[in-house]
Amino acid sequence: MNDTAPINLLLVDDEAGLREPLAEYLARQGFVVREAESAAVARSELLDFTPDLILLDIMMPGEDGLSLCRHLVEARKLPVILLTAKGEATDRIIGLEIGADDYVVKPFEPRELVARIRSVLRRAARPAEQVHDDTPYGFEGWQLDPLKRKLTDPDGTVVSISTAEFRLLRAFLDHPKQVMDRDRLLDMVQGREAHLFDRAVDNQVSRLRRKIERDSRNPTFVLTVRGGGYRFAADVRRIKAGQD
Repeated sequence: MNDTAPINLLLVDDEAGLREPLAEYLARQGFVVREAESAAVARSELLDFTPDLILLDIMMPGEDGLSLCRHLVEARKLPVILLTAKGEATDRIIGLEIGADDYVVKPFEPRELVARIRSVLRRAARPAEQVHDDTPYGFEGWQLDPLKRKLTDPDGTVVSISTAEFRLLRAFLDHPKQVMDRDRLLDMVQGREAHLFDRAVDNQVSRLRRKIERDSRNPTFVLTVRGGGYRFAADVRRIKAGQD
């Protein structure tokens, strides 16, 4: 992103008493802001407008913010910061799992929101840690096809995994036998500031273990490193075309 270009935001919130003054504040900070009072209006705005980042309320009448977030992340590849109420912890976790970059809890300090916006945009502008190829991974009879996002167990059964679980497993498979601390995993998997929600990694590791470990309480693939994070202990290979 050109540092001199204006930053375009789409603010989606059905509560006019929050949305309108927040839009005015953000405009005073130099952002170009469009407003939408519902997911339907947001989708209409996006027909002729591509924002640099979307501020998205979770609880809205009609289509909720989580449904819209999934569309924005998967179809439009747009950065999203969720605006959530204090009691919406489960929804925040779901939002992060489907790819939201960050969240703020209402009521929030507008200056903090501006800092979060700039932080997310800086990360979005950074080149990826590495360029992935789509060659399938193999480990202990398991296969992960990154192009199809398909995980297959040693018996050939497809195991359903969420977007966040896929990203976490791929991070481990790209760095086998290495100790990966929570900060690094969060940056790779969630694309957000690690200190904001560091238990997200622990939650995702627990879910992933339940999918791939024979006994998730005594894991042999994803090992906990005391004081260090996690290490993927299995041997990993890339499966070229024509190989089993």
